[in-house]
Amino acid sequence: MSQYDHIKKAAYDANMQLPKLGLVLFTFGNVSAADHKLGVFAIKPSGVPYEDLTVDSMVIVDFDGNTVEGNLRPSSDTKTHAVLYKHWPKIGGIVHTHSVYGTAWAQAQRDIPIFGTTHADHLTVDIPCAAPMADKSIQGNYEYETGFQIMNCFEERNLSYEEVEMILVGNHAPFTWGKTPEKAVYNSAVLETVAKMALLTEQINPQAPRLKDSLIKKHFERKHGPDSYYGQ
Repeated sequence: MSQYDHIKKAAYDANMQLPKLGLVLFTFGNVSAADHKLGVFAIKPSGVPYEDLTVDSMVIVDFDGNTVEGNLRPSSDTKTHAVLYKHWPKIGGIVHTHSVYGTAWAQAQRDIPIFGTTHADHLTVDIPCAAPMADKSIQGNYEYETGFQIMNCFEERNLSYEEVEMILVGNHAPFTWGKTPEKAVYNSAVLETVAKMALLTEQINPQAPRLKDSLIKKHFERKHGPDSYYGQ
């Protein structure tokens, strides 16, 4: 029995949710699960079909991107996960997908506007899209630099990673995170749904206005505020 079994199982279970939720095609995605006390995370192995995954095939990696345990090569996005875990200590799970609608907004280099209450149930701001990466970074340690691309966007916009648990990486695709891998997967599904709704909204009415502040405040606070009353 390994000291990492708990995060290997968490990563496996979360990864298996991605195809069930329609968030991945073939091997286009990955989930990781972190243990900050141990300074490691478990992540999907690179290029392995979801139907072939097992708990034991999850790879254990430290926060510098070095493999600690496992016989398979970790996801090609491992260094991005490592950077975020190293600098954002309150996240326990990260998801990266190339889900259709979220990726379309990322390719368009656009934030997803907060048009409706579904969006406001989860965020009080537009879903941010990080600026495309500079050529020098692309030619360097690309996946490592993607982590800083994400963090730089949050710093420039004065956003909190604890409050906004999702981003689009310009020209690339979505990343989401949460205190647990399960929450990160939930956020990935929310992002995809909101992205689809926003696209349809603009197609129906290209001049659709942003949701008014009073509704944003009401819907967010009824779920997340000090006097929240949504749910049991």
